[in-house]
Amino acid sequence: MSTSVQNDRSSDTTATTAHRNRWPLWPAAVAALVSGVAVFVNGLAVRHFDDATVYTTAKNLWAGVLLALALVAVPIPAERRARSTPWPRWPWLAVVAVIGGAVPFVLFFEGLALATSTDAAFIHKTLVVWVAVGAVFVLRERLRPAHLLAIGLLVVGHVVVSGGVTLSGAGRGEALILAATLLWSLEVLVVKHLLVAVPARHLAVVRMLGGSVVLLGWLAVRGDLAELAAFSPNQWWWLAATGTTLAVFVSLWYRALAAAPAIDVTAVLVAGAVVTAILNTGFRGVPVTADDVGYLAVLAGVIVVALSSVRAEAATPPPGVAS
Repeated sequence: MSTSVQNDRSSDTTATTAHRNRWPLWPAAVAALVSGVAVFVNGLAVRHFDDATVYTTAKNLWAGVLLALALVAVPIPAERRARSTPWPRWPWLAVVAVIGGAVPFVLFFEGLALATSTDAAFIHKTLVVWVAVGAVFVLRERLRPAHLLAIGLLVVGHVVVSGGVTLSGAGRGEALILAATLLWSLEVLVVKHLLVAVPARHLAVVRMLGGSVVLLGWLAVRGDLAELAAFSPNQWWWLAATGTTLAVFVSLWYRALAAAPAIDVTAVLVAGAVVTAILNTGFRGVPVTADDVGYLAVLAGVIVVALSSVRAEAATPPPGVAS
């Protein structure tokens, strides 16, 4: 056997091994961890602000500026920059800013002030269901039996954690939260399409910085824009903490969407609820109850998706290898 043939086979083996060792859901797993921490910190931070919308606008603006600065400091290589597409890109970028980083935040916090916390939490966690439906019909992703099992475990787990969800008194608050959840699920579908041509880091900046501009406009309409200049030093510390974790989360979330199916990414992100529960118990002394067994179902659902992803990745031939 010639040396060149040996080198070719060695290169093929190395490429195959690298392909097998690559798990596209790792950004989603890290994002779930960051999300769990972010929810815990936000729960503490929001108590230091009189208006949730003003707080959200400032937090999102901090995250957007941080992502923009990171993009300037570490530019994206030329070969990974935006590629040409057969359809106009700018209108869709505006859509991401509006339905991802602006309107849903207002709807969610307005609804949260009117709805019960258990119903609100459950409605928001149905995001994985709406994304799964949209991914199948819009993105043409394959819904595997593992997905159905995982989604069932995730939904049942959150119902148990909430102590039962009836929605019998559902009204305007629940409707606003549902609208926000549907918009966020639509955002996932639009972003997944855009990621074919636009780098994840560019989209993250558009989502947070563009969305913040819309939120600033909303505050101006309400006459509350001046409140952004009245934060105390203590409030700025909270904004720095929550805005930074939000920036990290969005960056990882979009990177995960660029590498893995939307259904898998959204399902794995649900693990953030388990992280938040652990932090609430460890740092706030929230007692463990019988209902918390639902978190085991949530964790089981995430594990099912993760294992299914690993198996699907192993069954996919590496680049340049015929199937």
